Amino acid sequence: MTGAVPSAAGSQFPVENLPYGVFSDLVDSTRRIGVAIGDFVLDAGAAARTAGASRAAPLAPQRAIELSAKNLNPFMAAGPTAWREVRSWLTDLLGDEENRAFVAPFLCDVTAVTLHLPFEVADYVDFYSSEHHATNVGRILRPDADPLSPNWKHLPIGYHGRSGTVVVSGTPIRRPWGQHKVPTDPAPTFAPSGRLDVEVEVGFVVGVGTELGQSVSVSAFPDHVFGACLLNDWSARDIQAFEYVPLGPFLGKSFATSISPWIVPLAALERARCTPPPRDVPLQDYLADTEPWGLDLRLELECNRTILSRPRFATMYWTGAQQLAHMTVNGASLRTGDLFGSGTVSGPTAGERGSLLELSWNGREPVLLDDGTQRSFLEDGDVVTMRAMAPGIDDTRIGFGDVTGRIMAATARS
Repeated sequence: MTGAVPSAAGSQFPVENLPYGVFSDLVDSTRRIGVAIGDFVLDAGAAARTAGASRAAPLAPQRAIELSAKNLNPFMAAGPTAWREVRSWLTDLLGDEENRAFVAPFLCDVTAVTLHLPFEVADYVDFYSSEHHATNVGRILRPDADPLSPNWKHLPIGYHGRSGTVVVSGTPIRRPWGQHKVPTDPAPTFAPSGRLDVEVEVGFVVGVGTELGQSVSVSAFPDHVFGACLLNDWSARDIQAFEYVPLGPFLGKSFATSISPWIVPLAALERARCTPPPRDVPLQDYLADTEPWGLDLRLELECNRTILSRPRFATMYWTGAQQLAHMTVNGASLRTGDLFGSGTVSGPTAGERGSLLELSWNGREPVLLDDGTQRSFLEDGDVVTMRAMAPGIDDTRIGFGDVTGRIMAATARS
């Protein structure tokens, strides 16, 4: 059985994946929920509204209403039971080749659609959870001190970002203005960032919210988190360096964060689950991870078609489940559409570094691109792409789709 969409077999979007997004096309500019399958996007709402004509299991009318929304928020808010029902229905529908005639009218070639931000972002939090990344940054910025801060192995360090500047893959990234100062200058200058950087990350999307005062345990992670995406936490290192003492990232981060257009359900990542690295510091009970929520994702960072690195998410010290538990342990509430980033994913070798800050060692060792040019940090016109794969059942590949951004020159100032 090859399923209802033959191109799905062997692709990054097989029936075992079924990530959700939002799309429109030239025929219908209305934004609607889609599911990536092979080389196509399934109009999930339209298919659900006529589901009785297929051989797939019946779908509750409420699910069809949720899938007919203009973004994923209503469906995500419906919770795990709804997520399982729809996933089971989609698997039946798209996994049976006898449904090809039914499915065909609801398929759109992915090259002929526009992909939009898949959900309305509520709050955005970014973490700092790779020991290799944190150690590299510490060695670069504090060469004569312990690279890790004293609290690093006791809790997932993070900061609140700006949800209104989360954008979908393909959105141009404008070089930001800000204050920056080199040690030899007597005062800061106000100018476009000259040290624009990328950060290879994985994002987690909250579906089910909580009441103020309620905390979420590590084990309740899949009850609240709908799925995962790729995330690029664009960073203006020079702006960040001048502003981050004593409170942390602000304007050096808040100008843009890019995410991939597809949200991969946690259910599609079951085969990717793995045990995180050993912890050599005792954890507080609320961070104890008795269930393995490490993820065996293989990521890739590309600039101007040159592969710069291939980080492994399995090396992350803190998991998404621990990040969620820490984020809510003080009673902070969750909302549907909350997004939290893993922090830069870096590994133990030079070929696994997830930022140009590390790859060029703060500019002292520029990286060579295939066109013969070098980069310490990003230049105007550069195109950055990130992608990731996870293992699926029966040797299938679970893809996330690319997250891409082109750097645009800073706007003129009078």
